[in-house]
Amino acid sequence: MEGERGQATILVLGGCFALLAGALALVAIAGAVTGKGRVQRAADLAAISAARSMRDDLPRLLAPPTLPDGAPNPRRISKVLYLQRAEIAATDVAKANGVAPRRLDVVFPDRDSFAPVRVKAVVTAAVGIGVRPIEVEASAVAEAAAPSAAGGVPATASGGGYGGALLYRQGKGMRPDVAAAFDRMAAVASRDGLMLLVVSGFRSDVEQAALFAANPDPRWVAPPGQSLHRCATELDLGPSAAYGWLATNAGRFGFEQRYGWEAWHYGYAVGPPPCSEAGESVAGGGVEGAMSGVGAVPAFVPAEFRAPLERAASRWNVSAALLAAQLMAESGFDPAAVSPAGAQGIAQFIPSTAAAYGLADPFDPEQAIDAQAHLMSDLLGQFGSPQLALAAYNAGPGAVEACGCASPYAETQAYVSRILALLGGAGALVVPSFEVRLVE
Repeated sequence: MEGERGQATILVLGGCFALLAGALALVAIAGAVTGKGRVQRAADLAAISAARSMRDDLPRLLAPPTLPDGAPNPRRISKVLYLQRAEIAATDVAKANGVAPRRLDVVFPDRDSFAPVRVKAVVTAAVGIGVRPIEVEASAVAEAAAPSAAGGVPATASGGGYGGALLYRQGKGMRPDVAAAFDRMAAVASRDGLMLLVVSGFRSDVEQAALFAANPDPRWVAPPGQSLHRCATELDLGPSAAYGWLATNAGRFGFEQRYGWEAWHYGYAVGPPPCSEAGESVAGGGVEGAMSGVGAVPAFVPAEFRAPLERAASRWNVSAALLAAQLMAESGFDPAAVSPAGAQGIAQFIPSTAAAYGLADPFDPEQAIDAQAHLMSDLLGQFGSPQLALAAYNAGPGAVEACGCASPYAETQAYVSRILALLGGAGALVVPSFEVRLVE
């Protein structure tokens, strides 16, 4: 019996040691998993922070190099500084999030473009328990991109006092003539160093009822059926820093401050009255109201391509600014450009599309620009949105139709964002409210 008790003691002690070893192993695994999570979180936050820096600096990167009087524009920053600021933002947030990285690599996959919008952060750090830490690497990719013009956005108003066409600015609907006037006003504000924000536009009676229920004070929110927002002529604008500029300048573009106590509320006072029969049939250039003026060729266009752009824009009723920004993104205005995928010329036509549009020589810039305008006219008519039309030009109509978005491809999303950003920098379009999203 004594011998058996000794053997049992050994077995019990062995079992205890095994349990302890297992517990320690589980703790180590849990610590490693937790550590890996911390490293991944640091990578995610580093990438997001860099993309936010790019989003915030994008208007400065694309600002005109000189002021109207010829003096250097103090708001403009170089691409080198633009990327440096993003890298610093990524480094600061990685260090501030509980991980002391042994190595942090920040790279910009599209850095060769004129307006990079994507960033990849790779964090390498030591994690683990006790004296045996292990090295873990985590990476994340984020981008600053214009929100996709997804399907389902109504082209015609309903549920309120106005039932005509709607155009969208920063996701807010308005009557076409209001959108065109806002574009002109926002372009001038941009040159004065202000970016106007559209906080609210057209609101149906249902939307107004929900707003009134949340704020049942008629001094600030009109009851359903009484708000002029139902007429698609009213805009709530921001930021507050722009209120003084609006009070001084909005009248030049046909807008008036509706109520003295609402510094943000401006109504369009030129053209058909709000909620009138005449207002239902207002035409503002269709979907191309998103761009400012068929004949407006931005200053960045080389002299030899200005006349062909003006002719093509006029012939196919497509914004010259849109076509110009697209050529910058496609080829940098190089008529001899050839991509690795076989796209050719200044407008980067693949042979099959060139043949479909009667483009005999894609290396002839005048022919190519005319074909580009023709194709964009067709795509704008098909998709009803400049963003979707640009995406279809880059990725093909099938990819856009399949998702009802600016395609699932990161390359295409960045392509669309760069063109819209360039238009904003040229004052041809208000820079959209870019969003930051984690891609990988």
